[in-house]
Amino acid sequence: MTSLLVGTSAAGETEDLRHGAARVLLGNWRGASTVPSRGLYPHQWSWDSAFIAIGLRHLSVHRAQRELETLLHAQWKDGRVPHIVFNPAVPHDAYFPSPDFWRSSSAGAAAGAPADTETSGIVQPPVHALAAWLVHLADPEDSRRRGFLPRVYGRLAAWHDYLTGPRDLGGGGLAAMVHPWEPGMDNSPCWDAPLRRVEPAAAGSYRRADLDHGQPSERPTDLDYGRYVRLATDYRDGGYADAGAGHAFAVEDPCVNALLIVSEHALARIAAETGVDPAPHEERAARLTEALVERLWSPEAGMFLCRDLVSDEPIPEKSVAGLIPLIVPGLPREVVDALTQTAEGTAFRLGEVPMVPSYDLDGAAFDPSRYWRGPAWFNTNWLMERGLRQYGLTHAADRLRAAMLDAAGNSGFAEYVDPFTAQARGTLDFGWTAALALDLLVAAERTDSPASGQPPATKTGADA
Repeated sequence: MTSLLVGTSAAGETEDLRHGAARVLLGNWRGASTVPSRGLYPHQWSWDSAFIAIGLRHLSVHRAQRELETLLHAQWKDGRVPHIVFNPAVPHDAYFPSPDFWRSSSAGAAAGAPADTETSGIVQPPVHALAAWLVHLADPEDSRRRGFLPRVYGRLAAWHDYLTGPRDLGGGGLAAMVHPWEPGMDNSPCWDAPLRRVEPAAAGSYRRADLDHGQPSERPTDLDYGRYVRLATDYRDGGYADAGAGHAFAVEDPCVNALLIVSEHALARIAAETGVDPAPHEERAARLTEALVERLWSPEAGMFLCRDLVSDEPIPEKSVAGLIPLIVPGLPREVVDALTQTAEGTAFRLGEVPMVPSYDLDGAAFDPSRYWRGPAWFNTNWLMERGLRQYGLTHAADRLRAAMLDAAGNSGFAEYVDPFTAQARGTLDFGWTAALALDLLVAAERTDSPASGQPPATKTGADA
C-alpha cells in the first residue's frame, strides 16, 4: 500500500482507514467504556482506556470523557487506579485472572478498594491526565459546560500522589512497579532476570484463558505466566500493601515515569483551567525529570534503562521503554541526541523497519512474534512519534506516522505487528490501535505539533 498521506488514491485509503477505526471503536464500546478487544480482553483496561479516549475524542467527546470517568470511578481510596475494571456481566472463565482471583473488595479493603466494583489490585502506566487534557482540548467549551476537568482533577491528583508516595520504593523519587503487568510491557526481556527470583505458581492451580484467543507462540510462556500468578497471589494475600512489603519484583521503568512526567505537566494545565495553582505540578514534573535522568539514564547504552530495586542495579536489556522518555519536555540536548542515535541504530532501526520494535533487534531474547519481546506496538510508536516531533525531528516523525497508518490499516488494526513486515500479530480490531490511528489521521490533517496545545480543527460523529 502507498502512504496514506500522499497521492490521489491515498485519499480514499485515508477514508477507509478512518471508517475502519471508527468501526472498531464503536464495536468495542460497552455503554460506559471500551474493551481493548471483544474476545481476548473483555473488560476495561487502564492505559488502554487512556489511549482509546485520545482517539475516541475525534468521534465523540462525550464518550471519551465517559471512558476516563468510568475508569476513575473504580479508583481506590489510596489513589491507585487499577489496571482492570471488571464487567460483572462477563463470565469469570472468559478472562484470567478474574474477579474471584483478585478479590479486590475484600483483599483490598485496607487499601480502600471500592466495595461496589471489582477490579484488579495492580496498576498500569499513568497516561490518564494527558488523555484528559487532550479530551478537553477536543472541545473546550463543551468540556467546561459539562464540568469535565473539575470532576477528574482530584482523582488524577490522588493517582499521581499514590505513584510518587507509596510507590516510591527506591527512595529516589520515581514510581516503582511491583508486577510485570504494571509497566504494560508484560513479558519484556527486561523482566527475565528479576523474574528468576520468583517461584512460579503450580500449573494446575489456574487456567490461562488468553490461549483461547491467541497463538501460544505469540503469548507469554507458561513459565512466565506461572511467575505472574505467583506475584499477583502474594501481593493480594499481603492486602495489596506497597511500602515494607518485601516485593520479589520491584522495578523503576523509564516509560512509566516518562508518562508520569508528561501527565504531571498535563495536570498542571488541568489545574490552571480549573482555578487551582499549577505550580506544585510543574515543580513535581521537574523533580521527576531530574530523578529520571539521574537514576535511569545510561550514557553507555545511549538510552534509559530499567532499574531492578531488589538488586539495586540497572537492567542491561534494551527495550522501547528506554526510548519513550523522548516525550518528556526539557531533557538535556545530549540525552535527546543520544536517544535519537540509539533509535536509528541497529538495535531499533528507526526509519528502516516499518515501526519501532518493542525490544532490541540484536538482543539475545528477541522474538518477532512473541508479545513484548520484539513486535512493534501502536501505543509505544504513537509516543515515539510524539517525542520525535516535540524535539523538532519532524521528518522522522512524519515517516513513522505514515508507516503506522499503513500498518494499522493493512493489519486489520492488529494488537501488534511483526517489526520487519508489519504483519498482524495478536488479536485484531484492537482498541488503542484504532484510536491512535484515528488520532494520527487528524494530526496529519492539521499538520500540528503535539506541543502546540491547539484543539483539532474538526471532529466527526455524533456525541453519545
